[in-house]
Amino acid sequence: MTAQTQGLHHVTAIAGAPQRNIDFYVTGLGLRLVKKTVNFDDPGTYHLYYGDDAGRPGSLLTFFPWTGISSGTAGSGQSTSTAFSVPAVSLGWWATHFHKLGVESTLTSTSSSEERLSLLDPDGLQLDLVASSTVDPRNPWDSASVPAEYAVRGQHSSVLTVADPTGTVEVLTRDLGMHLISETADRIRVGAGDGAPGNIVDIIADPTGQVGRTAGGSVHHIAFRVPDHTTQELWREELVDRGYGVTAILDRQYFTSIYFREPGGVLFEIATDTPGFDIDEPLLELGRSLKLPPWLEPNRTQIEQAVVPITLPAENNPTLVLDR
Repeated sequence: MTAQTQGLHHVTAIAGAPQRNIDFYVTGLGLRLVKKTVNFDDPGTYHLYYGDDAGRPGSLLTFFPWTGISSGTAGSGQSTSTAFSVPAVSLGWWATHFHKLGVESTLTSTSSSEERLSLLDPDGLQLDLVASSTVDPRNPWDSASVPAEYAVRGQHSSVLTVADPTGTVEVLTRDLGMHLISETADRIRVGAGDGAPGNIVDIIADPTGQVGRTAGGSVHHIAFRVPDHTTQELWREELVDRGYGVTAILDRQYFTSIYFREPGGVLFEIATDTPGFDIDEPLLELGRSLKLPPWLEPNRTQIEQAVVPITLPAENNPTLVLDR
């Protein structure tokens, strides 16, 4: 078997106050909170998942929110920017939308075929909205704050900043089956499959810069897609044979995962598309209540007392108001 990723599965970042995080990503960015659970390795804090209406792989941005956490420092060994795909000619609408919310944004262009609106989330996480000449056919979440005609279609790409891109590019192309799309003086772009939005990784070399410090406003890891558990097991065997220190397969309830750190220092995850986010609550009620895996369910009372109360904007679910 030659491992080939199907593209980006999700990005997981670290945030501060969970309510502020929810308000920005649901009302500001127009994503849907598709799962409210806890960090399985630290059940005293939430793990919040945002995406399209069903939380499909490739639409997902997730957060570990720790109230009062210090701010991280962007640098090498990190994913330093997360980009979402939006329709062509929508960036003007987005700039006005963010201005009304008091969020500064900057319009830039990385090529003749891409424009992007760059901004920081409330914790300082770098985000880009990318309008590409490539039509993105994915259906958006149609929210009250962001009409479907302007809405996020899913992930576009992730930027990896590393001291030396050689090993990183090798992992992505040789070991994960991606291919070179383009190379300029300051950026190497690789892609999975057809290299469409959601299948792109950009690598930036920063040989003299500081090593990043992962904390609030930083990406913790990026995850790539495989279709199922069987494929993941074969993938893990290949990565181990190539000399990577790969974790055991871990049950994340909505997918299974393996993790390893690539030579540039970025933490990679390989996650399955299955079983999905509707295994423990109906599609129309995603995000409605705190969901726990079976092994944490006996501790529900203790966990509910430990996490801070949060409320969910009504637009996430027409009949929904969350208190915990």
